[in-house]
Amino acid sequence: MGLDFPREWLEFTDPADPEHVIRADLTWLLSRWACVFGKGCHGIVAGGDANGCCSHGAFFTDSDDTNRVRKAARKLTPEHWQHYRKGFSRYTELDELDDKPARRTAIVAGACVFHNRKGFAGGYGCALHAQALRDGVHPLEYKPDVCWQLPIRREQEWVKRPDGSKVLVSMITEFDRRGWGDGGADLHWWCTSSPEAHGGSRPLYQEYEPELTALIGKQAYVRLAELCASRLEQGLIAIHPATAARQSTEP
Repeated sequence: MGLDFPREWLEFTDPADPEHVIRADLTWLLSRWACVFGKGCHGIVAGGDANGCCSHGAFFTDSDDTNRVRKAARKLTPEHWQHYRKGFSRYTELDELDDKPARRTAIVAGACVFHNRKGFAGGYGCALHAQALRDGVHPLEYKPDVCWQLPIRREQEWVKRPDGSKVLVSMITEFDRRGWGDGGADLHWWCTSSPEAHGGSRPLYQEYEPELTALIGKQAYVRLAELCASRLEQGLIAIHPATAARQSTEP
């Protein structure tokens, strides 16, 4: 589906912080997107369907992100990590992001170093994700920020209001092709705009409760969920075209 279409937005103040405003993309949060990794995902690189969106390394956002992954990687063993490497410098690489030096997870044979390939005895998919499940914690506690946040995109900026007051505005929306920068248009396939990935049994805001809570805070999420449920009950006006296309083919 195309990238430009009508979207419905909702804005509200965080109950826990009067200086924090949430601007939420209802068209995206009420969509029926669901991850189809290993279940029909075509991959972002031609011929890389088995790698999903793991064909490129994940850039770290800050020191907290880096330290979280470093700590999680120490839990992995060759039994559960196909490309096991000991030492942060051995499973990361220096690259460029926005024309500046930036560190990311290394790429091994066309995919992220943490991506276990099909047929590996220790399990297929992200080694960090699997380790989190074994440890009984949510994968967002082990994976790089960009990996657990996808396909949610959060942008934040301080905004000065006409009366001189300032608020931090957190915009929550779809991480579409444009989120990847100039290279997004060249991706072989991207799930958020594909009807094939819009067959979820629940709206995205429910499916991604832990991730959204981590992004905007617990009280803000509770209020967001209330408002999403209310809007859904009334009938969403600007439905996501990929969700609409999928639903039109279902009995």
